[in-house]
Amino acid sequence: MTSRVLRAALAAATEDQIIFDLAGIEDSHARLIRQLPGVAVRFAVKACPVDDVLATLARDGAGFDAASPNEIRQALRTGVPPHLIHYGNTVKSDRDIAVAYRLGIRDFATDSVPDVRAVATHAPGSRVFCRLATTGAGALWGLSGKMGCSVPDAVSVLETARAYGLTPAGLSLHVGSQQMSPAAWRTAVADLAEAITMLHHRGIHLDHVNLGGGLPALGYLNRHGVPLRPPVDRILGEIRDGIGHLRQVAGGHLGLVLEPGRHLVADHGAIRAHVVRLTARQRRDRVRTHWLYLSCGKFNGLYEMDQLQYRLEFPSRPGEATVPAVIAGPTCDSDDAYADSHPVPVPAGLTSGDPVWIWAAGAYSVSYLTKGFNGFDPLPHRAVRDGLLAEAGCR
Repeated sequence: MTSRVLRAALAAATEDQIIFDLAGIEDSHARLIRQLPGVAVRFAVKACPVDDVLATLARDGAGFDAASPNEIRQALRTGVPPHLIHYGNTVKSDRDIAVAYRLGIRDFATDSVPDVRAVATHAPGSRVFCRLATTGAGALWGLSGKMGCSVPDAVSVLETARAYGLTPAGLSLHVGSQQMSPAAWRTAVADLAEAITMLHHRGIHLDHVNLGGGLPALGYLNRHGVPLRPPVDRILGEIRDGIGHLRQVAGGHLGLVLEPGRHLVADHGAIRAHVVRLTARQRRDRVRTHWLYLSCGKFNGLYEMDQLQYRLEFPSRPGEATVPAVIAGPTCDSDDAYADSHPVPVPAGLTSGDPVWIWAAGAYSVSYLTKGFNGFDPLPHRAVRDGLLAEAGCR
């Protein structure tokens, strides 16, 4: 996804930075609303905690999925009312629950009875929604081990919430990040339907289901350098069919919440970095391999390089003959490389300082910036609209 605005901003940049196309993010949000009428979007702050990005989505009607008091505070600074923010983390200390409650938050995710008791004590009268576990099958990151519970446990959790004076308001789940399989949502809907039916038999009638995140971005390459090509239209069709089925099971209105993250921002962010060195060396296996070291790597903008490749463009050397090279970041950490991937074709004449543009880098590039691992500064990040570049803050 190479928008004219992003391309112009990258061409104008003389220093390394992450750039976000606000108009492109607006377009992605508007398209999702058109494709899923009536959906309540709660953007996952963790995917892109950039003030200009959050403010843009808030102006367009989105709310926020926050995972901590700091994310809640950042979301509130956009001007959205607290009822458009939920505390989506099932792992919460007593103190953080109390802080969120003082900030006006009344919707809390949960997946266990002890957490429900804590919410009842420190956020009395609040609404809770229980997260179901999923397998994560079909996703680049399954996210299946830490959060979520079984359907029977979810029923018990929401019964406990009712007994403690909370409102058992909904169910949620997450099918895994960059989920590529439409079947993942079909399975999720079946689990939700089972839970809704069991809850009805106990007199608990929910007002919403939250299908979480997982909607994929379009611009990634897989670890072999091949475009991922996620079947987004089929996925959205499964979601539309699923919510229709769940409303039938619920016997009436049932709200739909989504927590998109990378789907809205990944393809509308890019990094301007530069070449550190292109080398060729023989390893112990006596195979001579080219390595391209960039100024940006796992610890300062490309954290997700373990599961995917970012598309690289070398604007100063169009059409030049290429050599296959393993891509790596600038640090002395061996994890800071596409070491398990196929080599990437890069211009053979690259020299230190040549610019490189890294596409589809709008998700998690800011979130995972280290304070300065190995002494390499985190990249500054900026937002652009209509060709005008504005500082959006540095970290």
